[in-house]
Amino acid sequence: MQSQQQVGIRGVLRVPASGTDITTVDTCATPGFEGDKHDGERALVGLAAEVSGLQERLFAQSRAGGPARAVLLIVQGMDTSGKGGIMRHVVGMVDPQGVSIRAFKAPTEEELEHDFLWRIRRAVPAPGLIGVFDRSHYEDVLIARVENLVPPQEWQGRYELINAFEAEVVASGTAVVKVMLHISREEQGARLAERLQRSDKHWKYNPYDVDSRRRWPDYMTAYSTALTRCSTDVAPWHVVPADRKWYARWAVASLLVEALREIDPQWPVADFDVEAEKARLAAS
Repeated sequence: MQSQQQVGIRGVLRVPASGTDITTVDTCATPGFEGDKHDGERALVGLAAEVSGLQERLFAQSRAGGPARAVLLIVQGMDTSGKGGIMRHVVGMVDPQGVSIRAFKAPTEEELEHDFLWRIRRAVPAPGLIGVFDRSHYEDVLIARVENLVPPQEWQGRYELINAFEAEVVASGTAVVKVMLHISREEQGARLAERLQRSDKHWKYNPYDVDSRRRWPDYMTAYSTALTRCSTDVAPWHVVPADRKWYARWAVASLLVEALREIDPQWPVADFDVEAEKARLAAS
């Protein structure tokens, strides 16, 4: 087994400048990784210490008055694509104190009184944190488009607003990591069937998911457009094949590690005389 980290997983999974047709992506592939499920699970465990250490340094640096840096991980995907697994197995690697997770469901009455980015702006992570959006503002150009929740002229104008918003977030010191977990319709069907067959998974099942499956081509078109229109130099999209859960988890963890390495947070320098404090402690 050989992980191809030297290439950089961001470069491997990034949506090209020319855009993407999501239907051409092999959802069973494991780009950037050579090995099987066992290798992938072992590699994920191997990333845990680094993710945790980098996050702690990020948190400490900000609390000590260092550079105001943060990370925003945006996770999108069709139902059953593995977003929950990313929360448990990847985001769960780090100290909960250094993470803020927001799952964006249907907007509340209060949120509907504002523009679609209002609730998103309020959830941007504070310095020192890894913020995670389980679904995000992209729902406003995905489900809003496919289900005709707003007029076409309204969702068509949102792509540039999203790009401008994300550019502001990056300029403020927050690295934006955007991930689309891409599963096949067949794999989604198998995962939904498992939820129906197991009583311990009935709570996860949503009858609406079957309605969404009937509009699969429309959702793939909506995703392709969003990934093409909103993959920018400062906030590129990454398409992660997700039929193999172990690979998707390794890939997202690797993307997070690369973003944190680039920030390169540093431990704060002590603002007291360390040797003097050692002597005081020994004498106490």
